[in-house]
Amino acid sequence: SFPKRKTFRFLKLKKFSKTGNYTMKDFAIIKRDGSKDRFSLDKIMNAIIKAFESVNEDVDLASVSKIVSHIDVFDGVTVENIQNQVEQALMREGYYNVAKSFIIYRQLHSEDRETLEKLKFLTDYCHAANAATGSKYDANANVEHKNIATLIGELPKSSFIRLNRRLLTDRIKKMYGKELANEYLDKLNHHFIYKNDETSLANYCASITMYPWLIGGTTSIGGNSTAPTNLKSFCGGFVNMVFMVSSMLSGACATPEFLMYLNYFIGKEYGLDYWEHADKVVDLSAKQRTIDKMITDCFEQIVYSINQPTGARNYQAVFWNVAYYDKPYFESLFGEFIFPDGSKPDWNGLSWLQKRFMKWFNKERTKTVLTFPVETMALLTKDGDVIDKEWGDFTAEMYSEGHSFFTYMSDNADSLSSCCRLRNEIQDNGFSYTLGAGGVSTGSKSVLTINLNRCIQYAVNHKKDYKEFLAHVIDLCHKVQMAYNENLKDLQAHGMLPLFDAGYINISRQYLTIGINGLVEAAEFMGYKINPNDEYLHFVQGILGLVEKYNKKYRSKDVMFNCEMIPAENVGVKHAKWDREDGYFVPRDCYNSYFYIVEDDSLNVVDKFKLHGAPYIEHLTGGSALHMNLDEHLSKAQYRQLLRIAAKEGCNYFTFNIPNTICNKCGHIDKRYLKKCPNCGSEDVDYMTRIIGYLKRVSNFSAARQKEASRRFYANGTNEIKD
Repeated sequence: SFPKRKTFRFLKLKKFSKTGNYTMKDFAIIKRDGSKDRFSLDKIMNAIIKAFESVNEDVDLASVSKIVSHIDVFDGVTVENIQNQVEQALMREGYYNVAKSFIIYRQLHSEDRETLEKLKFLTDYCHAANAATGSKYDANANVEHKNIATLIGELPKSSFIRLNRRLLTDRIKKMYGKELANEYLDKLNHHFIYKNDETSLANYCASITMYPWLIGGTTSIGGNSTAPTNLKSFCGGFVNMVFMVSSMLSGACATPEFLMYLNYFIGKEYGLDYWEHADKVVDLSAKQRTIDKMITDCFEQIVYSINQPTGARNYQAVFWNVAYYDKPYFESLFGEFIFPDGSKPDWNGLSWLQKRFMKWFNKERTKTVLTFPVETMALLTKDGDVIDKEWGDFTAEMYSEGHSFFTYMSDNADSLSSCCRLRNEIQDNGFSYTLGAGGVSTGSKSVLTINLNRCIQYAVNHKKDYKEFLAHVIDLCHKVQMAYNENLKDLQAHGMLPLFDAGYINISRQYLTIGINGLVEAAEFMGYKINPNDEYLHFVQGILGLVEKYNKKYRSKDVMFNCEMIPAENVGVKHAKWDREDGYFVPRDCYNSYFYIVEDDSLNVVDKFKLHGAPYIEHLTGGSALHMNLDEHLSKAQYRQLLRIAAKEGCNYFTFNIPNTICNKCGHIDKRYLKKCPNCGSEDVDYMTRIIGYLKRVSNFSAARQKEASRRFYANGTNEIKD
């Protein structure tokens, strides 16, 4: 797909010069650090002579010239490529001892370079402002503290990247040939595509079913705990199970059945009608705790435990997600569910427990920063409003009280991907977002992201049809993901993926995700206005429709694909940096993860719901999350109206983001966006907001993401939305 490269062999150099074609001085080589340098034939010849000297063999200029004649050089050739060719040329001419010495020399120098690189990284990391800024490969605000544990986790990441690339390219060669493997590396190294989570061998994220743990404990995944038998063993065992499961994933672990199971054990302990007399004292100790206090103590044990950093996750907390359901959604997903004792889930108790947990968690966040769980409220809609008015009203109430959570809305009860229900297995529009929870036993095995801004600009600049070029890249991505899937199956065959074997996740019902980034920036390059208009919509549908076309093409009974506008906490910054360095049009320092420009102050709240509405997200089966940035909280009635607007526009996944104020002096946390602490009056304040998907202190963001956060436009929804 790239223009034919300029190339020559050295013995033909004189001929090239006389005919006016390219000479050595026209060529640049790519050094190991990515920088360019003028090609030097003398350096290659000197290296060959030194290799002969290292084994005490004589060599004349004619022999060196013959060796050099086997080497192809082209503009942009890498140092590694040239050295590989030198090795092959030496062996072709029969100098095997010299070739061996040259190979050993390269290896020793490679080890020295790697050690020096790690020493430099160690020094830079120690001097970085925070852990996210210090991380070279996958900056992550969830790593709150920079210490020896996080440093130990960072050091081997470059090795994991090399290993993962080798594993994947070896598989691509077997399935599709060497040419495709080389093209994958080329597109990767030139930043047309980005392989997410290359620093881990584990598959990405999962929304698990907890049923295997419910009936057998953790023994099937390598643990030694038995199945929970009462409320106490449920709480302790649940925490252990989540830590174990998360250690085998590189991304989020969602437990959408969590509250349903908790409700089951509370009912076994205090009766199914416990919620009707929650103020009853049931504790015979001196504390005389009520049922409600016993329950909130369970909340506290689980939430605070899981928010602790863990060694298996590079000293960061588990990315833990939970789901709430209105009655229609609950009955759709769990209507046929049966517990081991033959009983069915009790909706009345669960409805009360969901509300109690949300109220408790919202209040607890005024005491300390609690990032997890990321919560998703699933609401079924019809005719422009939610069907379950009680839960629609409660959702609006919680937003008005300052709680921060996601809402998923759909007019199709089968749209949440779930292995509990056969109908979901044949749905084309199964929704599975990597930051949220909802469906059960689903998730994403792997994410491979397309840099749309670079792809489209490259095609246009080289007089190509950008859709044809993009189709080629999309097809390549699907082949790469198919190769990844085969590697995953191989790991499972060797007993390395117990989560699949034990039934926590169904490997054939997890998605291979084609991520997209730089959509808005590509549209800006093409001259489209980024607001609700037909031209922009046509552009979006054309791009995303192309991805969906290939998703369907490669889909089988064993493999499913989806397309997601990825959160891009880290890669959004990287794409902008790389593209700017290579001379592409880059309108901002961090590519958007929305269908609108995050710093644009000309769009109103309704415009943003439109831009994340049904026409725009039609082909985005993996989802996108609208983060509606507001400068202050709205009333319950206003939020209720926004739920109607979301239902009408078909915006299916969103949250409201109002920065919380944290006083660095007295520690007070306020749900409002303030300039000084209302408790002690200090102006030394930090803010807790969503970096993208999850809540963290802005001071924990990487330096680049802190700049992005400062440019966000926060709308005044109070004036825009009528009750």
